[in-house]
Amino acid sequence: MTCRPAVALLLGTCLLAACAHRPAPDVEQLLGRVLPTPLLLLGEQHDAAAHQALQRDVVLTLASRAQLGALVMEMAEQGRSTQGLPPEADETRVREALNWTDDGGWPWPVYGPVVMAAVRSGAPVLGGNLPRAQMRSAMGNASLDQLVREDVLQRQRTGIQEGHCDLLPPGQIAPMTRIQLARDQAMAQTAVQAVIPGKTVVLVAGNGHVRKDLGVPLYLPASLPYRVVMAQAGPAKDSALPSDAVWNTPALPAHDHCAELRQQMKR
Repeated sequence: MTCRPAVALLLGTCLLAACAHRPAPDVEQLLGRVLPTPLLLLGEQHDAAAHQALQRDVVLTLASRAQLGALVMEMAEQGRSTQGLPPEADETRVREALNWTDDGGWPWPVYGPVVMAAVRSGAPVLGGNLPRAQMRSAMGNASLDQLVREDVLQRQRTGIQEGHCDLLPPGQIAPMTRIQLARDQAMAQTAVQAVIPGKTVVLVAGNGHVRKDLGVPLYLPASLPYRVVMAQAGPAKDSALPSDAVWNTPALPAHDHCAELRQQMKR
């Protein structure tokens, strides 16, 4: 079976670009600490550009080694995939495949580079997040409370309360926590289904979703090895982050998230 000349040329160009990629030495050191593994969970602070740059560097490095199995994104819904798209697919086709819209809360200019790096390598990009259409039913599904130990459930509820600046009515904390649990479960399911022997699936999500004591790892099969890298901008709040490695970046400018949330709730 022969490739069309134009496609063969493009694929050759992609391979050359991957081979020419040279990550920073500290990225190589980071990967040396956590690879090989069938599943690598990369946590981030969503507003830290250096964290998305790390994700792209990791994807490019794995692609250059022919080790990238798939890229799973919290930023796209479970069931969405670039599977079947050619490596030369443009950004419009990729966004359509992932249903990545401008009003989805995840700016394409921020995450597009890591997504397109995976697409160009020929690896599929998979949405991992709980579909928005399922969130309401998750809020009322009390069986989700049984997915984790009681202490984990209470810590998740406290995290939801504090993450919303103690502005949520008490009756909303349990339902909102169920969404968090269901999202972690959905991302774990997607990642597990994407595992390919001899390669690494990369899951990109917020730090709260990848931490070993509360997030996606709790829903993984005990037989599946994995590694967690949490990216941290500035000093960590926890003295020891629940991960295998930490990627430290400079602190971000002070930002009053709670003031913004109060204004949103007033509206």
